[in-house]
Amino acid sequence: MEPTTKTGPREVFFHLLAIITLYISAVSFGTLLFSYVDRFFPDPLIEYYPHGVPGAIRWAIASLIIVFPAYAWLSWTIRRDEAADPARRELKIRKWLLYFTLFAAGAVIIGDLVALIYNFLGGDLTARFIFKILAVLFIAGLVLAYYLWNLRTNVPALRHPTMRWFAIGVIAIVGAATIGGFFLIDSPFQARLARFDERRVQHLQEIQWQIVSYWQRKEELPKVLNDLRDPIAGFVAPTDPETGAGYEYRSLGDLKFELCANFKAESQDTNPMYPPIYSRPAAVGEKMQAPNDVWSHGTGRVCFVRTIDPELYRIEKPVR
Repeated sequence: MEPTTKTGPREVFFHLLAIITLYISAVSFGTLLFSYVDRFFPDPLIEYYPHGVPGAIRWAIASLIIVFPAYAWLSWTIRRDEAADPARRELKIRKWLLYFTLFAAGAVIIGDLVALIYNFLGGDLTARFIFKILAVLFIAGLVLAYYLWNLRTNVPALRHPTMRWFAIGVIAIVGAATIGGFFLIDSPFQARLARFDERRVQHLQEIQWQIVSYWQRKEELPKVLNDLRDPIAGFVAPTDPETGAGYEYRSLGDLKFELCANFKAESQDTNPMYPPIYSRPAAVGEKMQAPNDVWSHGTGRVCFVRTIDPELYRIEKPVR
């Protein structure tokens, strides 16, 4: 009979996948906790928070819904096999991965404490920063405590009273954080409406710059959007992505024009968790706050009035 302590493909698969799912779950849980901190403890010095962007929150929730249960099942399967055959606890791959995980958790805790002191000395010891430090310490501490216990005892976690409640508590906390994350983002229906609105803003930006380029080349504003058609460059004025209707354009003078579109949801660029949408990138040292630079909008028909600055956008001289 082949000795059970031999490391086979099955053992490699289960142990390696368990550690990978653990790391993904820890990072996703941390991202979600950071989003809570960014939401409830905004910093006026930060214009928007990467962890608060809806895409990051959705990835964290999706990962926790799928990956964390997979980790729990893999861990339970490994502990069940070890209970049936205690010799499996001596597998080299198990010890290597356990010690590497302990090393990673310890390194995170040490780095976290260093960051705490560094930011304290730099005057950045805000409530927001402290809660993020505590979140990292909490996650790393949970991993460290659980795997240290696994190295020191042969009793499966679910058969030990203290560790059973420990595991139940962790599952409850992760579950509560995941459910709460749904309140930080829009519903799938609202998210789709927001994506349509984002595309409308992109279209209006394209049209705006084509109008400016048209004025620079011809020293006049186009009468209708069809005047912007350029077969050589391949530009055709885009239409509404949902209805297919054309966007509204109106010339208000020699240098002033108006672009209108029908939006389905209110823009969220005034929320510190969402980055503002600008009509052009900011130059070095420039803070984009002018009304002409922001595409904030409400629900329904919204018009954006733009005025061309001839000093900023000079007329192109014909090549002779």
